[in-house]
Amino acid sequence: MTKDATAVDPKSYRSFLKAGVRFLGQDVALKSAVWTMCHVLVHGREHLDTVDEPFIVISNHSSHLDASLILGALPRRLRSHVATGAAADYFFDKKLKGMMTSLLFNAYPVERKGTRTHKGITGRLLDAGIPLLIFPEGTRSRTGALGAFKPGVAGLSISRGVPCIPLALVGAFAAWPYDRAIPPTNRPTIHVVIGHPLTALPNESAEEFSERMQHNVAELYNTTAKAYGMPTLDDYARAVAWKQAEEVEEEARQEAEAAEEEAHREAEAVQPAPAGESDPDPAPAKRTWRQRLLKRR
Repeated sequence: MTKDATAVDPKSYRSFLKAGVRFLGQDVALKSAVWTMCHVLVHGREHLDTVDEPFIVISNHSSHLDASLILGALPRRLRSHVATGAAADYFFDKKLKGMMTSLLFNAYPVERKGTRTHKGITGRLLDAGIPLLIFPEGTRSRTGALGAFKPGVAGLSISRGVPCIPLALVGAFAAWPYDRAIPPTNRPTIHVVIGHPLTALPNESAEEFSERMQHNVAELYNTTAKAYGMPTLDDYARAVAWKQAEEVEEEARQEAEAAEEEAHREAEAVQPAPAGESDPDPAPAKRTWRQRLLKRR
């Protein structure tokens, strides 16, 4: 795995030169493209009026569009230095790709496979006052349903004393899901919903805070989805449950058919042969031989 020097130096994330390049890349190119491809509505920007760096932005993650949607929805005063956590095994596996991802999204590598190559980068960025964008699910949803939040983000918020800003991206999965290669062409509607900043309660553990953050994002999502007649996270979860039930039912049906076929083969193997095709009974032959011997005498 390539180790990019810009991904481990907190000072590079406040570079004015790189911030200018990101402005051109994010605002002029990416935001214009995403806002053209999709009808984007942003709710709750007023919740950020009193927020200052550093902070952690958290959100559900289900689309190729997510990072661009979030950065485009944040006020410019808050997004200028936001560092985005990106999968080290995908975005930083090649040097050029890592450099472009780092430059365009102010990205830093996040390990997903248990390696420790980039250990401590997230904490060092927060210590340096760099705001972060992290997806606590760890990867994009394959189904649209909300995955469990990993408690690491909550632990960072507690240990560094920084707030988490919850966001919900409603409609992003339908617009450009994980398994679709091409971007949307029908200008789907996507809602970016910004919630009130969250901080841990006294004596609240990282696991408890993480569950509360997940519940908050789910509530933002479901409330907005219901208001605009869009699928909720519960709808996606039910669809997953139905699919799993159908798969279990189909597997049971196939096993039953296989067992029936096996029983049929075993029955055929032990079935008596038709008359005239069986082996001759040796008893009559013996009696005939004895009868012939007695006759000779």
